Amino acid sequence: MDAPSRFTGKTVVVTGAASGIGRATTLAFAGEGAIVYAADIDAEGLAATAAASNGEVRTHVTDVTSTEDIRALMDRAAAETGGIDVVFNNAGAGGDRASIAEIEPAGWDRTMDLLLRSVAFGIRYAVPHMKGRASTQTGGAAIINTSSVAAVGPGYSPSAYAVAKAGVLHLTKVAAADLAQHGIRVAAVQPGFINTNIFTRALDITGDAETMAKAAIAHMSQAAQPVARGGQAQDIAQAVLFLASEAAGFVTGTSLVVDGGITIGPRHSWDPASPGLFETLEQFAAAPKS
Repeated sequence: MDAPSRFTGKTVVVTGAASGIGRATTLAFAGEGAIVYAADIDAEGLAATAAASNGEVRTHVTDVTSTEDIRALMDRAAAETGGIDVVFNNAGAGGDRASIAEIEPAGWDRTMDLLLRSVAFGIRYAVPHMKGRASTQTGGAAIINTSSVAAVGPGYSPSAYAVAKAGVLHLTKVAAADLAQHGIRVAAVQPGFINTNIFTRALDITGDAETMAKAAIAHMSQAAQPVARGGQAQDIAQAVLFLASEAAGFVTGTSLVVDGGITIGPRHSWDPASPGLFETLEQFAAAPKS
């Protein structure tokens, strides 16, 4: 007997669906019965996502830095299906790589528009179509936003990206409070080191070099966190489906960290081969003094 499909009859909107986390999540939702509106600026990538699905995926070319594009996406999904049950605000890229000492206003603004403003207006233009879809018996309609472990501190990403992703976390909280009256839950997912093309695109690597770079990233990430394997887009997709499902009906205003443990603490806290402060002091004390 086939396993029950959690999202049969549900309308789901996924941005950034042409590749990486968005593609994996689109395929997962469609595989569990949802009608998925897959949005991205990459029309060719969207077509490939739809072709790979064993469910219903309707593509919509969307630039999430355009509020009119976002509005048109949400309006279309609602007009064709009667409303929206789940939104995954996921589209993004690495943003401006300059440090805070060097970044220019245009680079800062582009990063905020893509990673934070797009989430705000993804919520704004979806909500009118989500009201009335909620049910206290099923945990209500759900919005999930992609944040990052970069939101918790420096060292994981460029400065502008980290600030934008921290903003997504706070936006998730205030939106959850605002939308509780409508039975709409809002949560975030915080990916860690996930092997997608966000890294190679940030470095302008393409072709054979991109393939080699992805292999190198996968190899390096195995040693980057306590879980000794590289993170995959499917790891995030499964977290998003949980947050969108009835099983998470009592979850709102919070985030789920899916990072292989990279934010647990300093490396010596989980890697026996990496000496901590006390071990270093002990080694210093035991060393011969001239």
